[in-house]
Amino acid sequence: MKRPLIAVLAPLLCCSSLLLAQETEVWPGADEKTPSRSEYFSWINNTNEGATEEQTLINLEFFRWMHDEYGMQLDIYAFDAGAIDGKRFYGKIDSERFREQFPNGWGPIYEAAKAIGTRLGVWGGPDGFGDSPKEEAARTEQMVSLCRDLDFALFKFDAVCGPLRPEKEDAFIRMMTECRKHSPDLILLNHRLGLERAQAYATTFLWEGRETYIDVFATNRMTAPHHRADAMNRGLVPDLQRLTEDHGVCLSSSLDHWDDDLVLQAFNRALILSPQLYGSPWLLRDDELPRLARIFNLHRKYRDILVNGMVLPEDHFGPSAVSRGDASTRLISLRNLSWYPVSYQIPLDGRIGLEGKDSVYVRRLFPTERIFGSFRFGETVEVTIPPFRAYLLLATSADCDEPGVIGADFEVLRNVPNKPVQIQLLGETGTTAGITLAAGQSRYGSARLSGRNASQLLSGATLAVAFDGRTLEKPIHRKLAELEEVEIPADAEALYEATIFAADNNALEIRSLKRSGPTTIPQVEAARDAIFNQEVFTERGIWDHNLFDDDLSTGFWPSRKYRVDQRVKGGCFRLDLGKVIDGGLIVLHVPDDYSLQPILADEGNWVEVSTDLREWRRRLYMAGTEMTIDLDGPARYLRFPVTADRFVEITGTQNDRSLDRSNWRASNLFAHPSQMEPVKVWHGRVLLGEAVHGAKLAVAIEGIHGAEGAYAALKIGDRYVGAPDRAAAYPSNTWEYVNAKRDRGYTYYFPVTKDMVGQPIDVYVIGYDPEHTGLRPMVWHAVDPVPTQGPLLELE
Repeated sequence: MKRPLIAVLAPLLCCSSLLLAQETEVWPGADEKTPSRSEYFSWINNTNEGATEEQTLINLEFFRWMHDEYGMQLDIYAFDAGAIDGKRFYGKIDSERFREQFPNGWGPIYEAAKAIGTRLGVWGGPDGFGDSPKEEAARTEQMVSLCRDLDFALFKFDAVCGPLRPEKEDAFIRMMTECRKHSPDLILLNHRLGLERAQAYATTFLWEGRETYIDVFATNRMTAPHHRADAMNRGLVPDLQRLTEDHGVCLSSSLDHWDDDLVLQAFNRALILSPQLYGSPWLLRDDELPRLARIFNLHRKYRDILVNGMVLPEDHFGPSAVSRGDASTRLISLRNLSWYPVSYQIPLDGRIGLEGKDSVYVRRLFPTERIFGSFRFGETVEVTIPPFRAYLLLATSADCDEPGVIGADFEVLRNVPNKPVQIQLLGETGTTAGITLAAGQSRYGSARLSGRNASQLLSGATLAVAFDGRTLEKPIHRKLAELEEVEIPADAEALYEATIFAADNNALEIRSLKRSGPTTIPQVEAARDAIFNQEVFTERGIWDHNLFDDDLSTGFWPSRKYRVDQRVKGGCFRLDLGKVIDGGLIVLHVPDDYSLQPILADEGNWVEVSTDLREWRRRLYMAGTEMTIDLDGPARYLRFPVTADRFVEITGTQNDRSLDRSNWRASNLFAHPSQMEPVKVWHGRVLLGEAVHGAKLAVAIEGIHGAEGAYAALKIGDRYVGAPDRAAAYPSNTWEYVNAKRDRGYTYYFPVTKDMVGQPIDVYVIGYDPEHTGLRPMVWHAVDPVPTQGPLLELE
């Protein structure tokens, strides 16, 4: 009987691989001058249970649509944990587990990705070689086959799966060497592995060992008008090393200003994997998808020169400013991490990396686009960056063939062959602008503005454009008040409850779904359904919607992942009926006696009921798997000082007819007011003369307040108004890891509504931590400083 070849060669290979690593220069799949590759990886779209064939093909259909509609090119689609390997285990592609997830293997997925120019990648561990030559050969062949047969472009090896045993380092080296014979550009991401001799085969390291799940691993440490200030504050990798991984931009939670985050990831750091996304980009609003594609497309256009970067002096350009490009074209990325606009003078010369004496064309690419014009070499251009925004500027002495207009801000929505170019004009309400086409208008045969003929633009004429609406009376971003300490008001509990009932404890992804609203795009709808209809998503009980779906197999309960109890001071179950109802019966369904804990069957318990959050009355109910509460009078808000741990359904009747539950909501993590004793209160009064679309009152609490140690609320007349959103995020029953807890810098967000205009608005901050009372709360009027949308220009 012949011995397997691996058994014959193993002793020789063990020695030769050591010599190879020591004496041969190893190609790690890329170097510092290799242009970036765009990547999406599926972490948090699925968790450690892993992806499936069906879900992956649905996701790829989204990227196909983005490719066909907007020209967005995704280079790598990577399966994350659970596809083959998983947390603390190594898997096999011939296992029953793999076949259940991918009944047709990866062939159909490979073909679907290949059709749009995308290659695959996978998460795993560095070992899995077993304890025998046969097991080692099988693991090696499995990984090599992915490169040989399916043209894989990326392996992400993570210590979460398990470490590489020292005695298996030679096997690892042999495996990677063989893989790169088939995929020479194979990227190997080193996620906290602690490699030694095999380190030379890794392409990157994970910068700071950090992930970027917003409000989980990247959470504001400062007050800010949005949740991504901490992500924007991350800065630069050491020495601008591009063979670094920053874990990309997470599109799963707290989505506002995702685009600022992505611009800095793609153009400021410009690492080997950029733009890099993970999570669920289909959770973005429909109107944000063209912007996602535009960032990808601009990066791809300039990626060959983005490999060259220089850090700009902070005293002249602000924190972590970088200029990238060549002698004729530079892309300058800046940021503002303060509450006030900041301006910088940009020199159009060698100080940003330009050479020569030719005129320099200057164009802002982000946060909106604007053509500033052509300037003499050596002149300066002033740029102003809105608060907590990123900024991207193009300065070039070469030709720029990008479509655009002169005279107004705009966004290029679409610029792909065989489809009309779409340019969204932007301007403040009540203003007008005269626009002309940028150079290159001869390329087009027709022009339409809001569907009407605008052919005069093709001959170089100026066209007047009006932006509908009233002229704004005041700057859209401004400080309204600094709050002052006052006596604790008698209705402090009602103020607290206003914000608690306005907030929720749903999974962060559910908040993103609510934020973005419905979609009209079938591929987006399918990808959203694929994540939220996963059996595991439903079974984790992380969405209050499950209580109102007529399905006793779903439910909502406090999350205790990773042994972390997210409840604040024991938590409290609350139910909001959406409006005041005049009596009726509420029935709470519990699946079994165990889920009834900490209460016991056939014991009496109290629920507190209110119509206005100020006056509460108690109603008695009997514990059991069906618990009926007779409201016996008007009610909207219900809170349970102590009740069952797990509910699977809540129903209601009035006069033997079912109550409409479409606006019912529930929460289960916030503390009962008996556990929240106010120790200090701050107050201020503001008055709004207008309601600007997208505006919010941002109540920023400067200082250390303790975790869940300060809450904000408004009082308008006799009405209490809570904040539905906060950074750092309110506690949630999370889909994956647990919410971060912050003891400083909370910012509460109150949407500005028309009924607030002209009425005094009393703003309160209530402190509950007796050890941290030195706070400085203030109120800002904040609006994303993107001008109001105007008419759509189409060129063909």
